[in-house]
Amino acid sequence: MKHAVVRRLGRSVLVAVLAAGMLLAAAPAAVAEPDAATKRKLGPFGYRGVKLEMSVEEARATGKIVRRTHSRPCSAWDFRTPPHRSDGSDLFISRRYGVAAIFAPEGVKTRRGIEIGSTRRQLERAYPRLERNMSGYFTAPVPKNPRAYFYFFLSGGRVADMGLILNHQDCAN
Repeated sequence: MKHAVVRRLGRSVLVAVLAAGMLLAAAPAAVAEPDAATKRKLGPFGYRGVKLEMSVEEARATGKIVRRTHSRPCSAWDFRTPPHRSDGSDLFISRRYGVAAIFAPEGVKTRRGIEIGSTRRQLERAYPRLERNMSGYFTAPVPKNPRAYFYFFLSGGRVADMGLILNHQDCAN
């Protein structure tokens, strides 16, 4: 009878230890998940550790970008690792103003949930102060960053390109 009690206790302890081990093993994944989600957000000050107004030296020191082209007054850069913008450079850096524009690849959202593929209706709901520029693209003030705006280009009623742009810069109109 002693052996039966020990055997039952042994199984209970084994089950408890295995359950605790599974919980501990799952905990780091749950903690790491918000970091991955944060990397997929554009704004209000930057994306993937590169921030608007960083100098070329500061942005390069992050180790996250590589120069694509060099021209005056701005140079074009890409992030070292994917995802990348499907059409054009990932960001532009002005000699005078620093990081002036950061563009989002597919799958990256603004904090209000807008991403490439969002409809115009979703865009208007998320950004009620949305305005259409004379060039045909849309802009919206960036919540919590009065020094920047969001740029949205629509094609077929859906967001086809988007970026975070400094209000005062010399890289884009």
